[in-house]
Amino acid sequence: MTSLVEGQPIPDFTAQSDQGELSSQALRGTPFVLYFYPRDNTPGCTTQAQGFRDLKTEFDALGVQVIGVSRDSLASHERFRDKQSLNFPLISDPDEALCSLFDVMKLKNMYGKQVRGIERSTFLIDQNGVLRQAWRKVRVPGHVDAVLEAARQL
Repeated sequence: MTSLVEGQPIPDFTAQSDQGELSSQALRGTPFVLYFYPRDNTPGCTTQAQGFRDLKTEFDALGVQVIGVSRDSLASHERFRDKQSLNFPLISDPDEALCSLFDVMKLKNMYGKQVRGIERSTFLIDQNGVLRQAWRKVRVPGHVDAVLEAARQL
């Protein structure tokens, strides 16, 4: 587990996405949004992904790449991407390596039982790999707009 601090560089990572391997080193020079979500094809996660999809041209105009992350398989991501016409990469993190680096695995209550899962979180990283803003315990309504507004301030 890493202690992420705004204004400090994020830890180096390499991960597999539905569009091939992504790494923090390869992303240097490009600001990006890394958003962690619990599961493909669930109501909140679908709404959030659609929000990033619908505003992607605005993120692109700012030169900011959007990347989603969950523990789902690449095959699940491909089905989710195709069903929702997603236009950004989705990282598969089944071993929770990236989730651990960003400290998004939390105990959550689900139907009265404690379960370990991804706490919906978003990170805005600048072109130098420095964390500029972190959102934790994200509520979906209005969130993508808030991330876009923060990206405009880079």
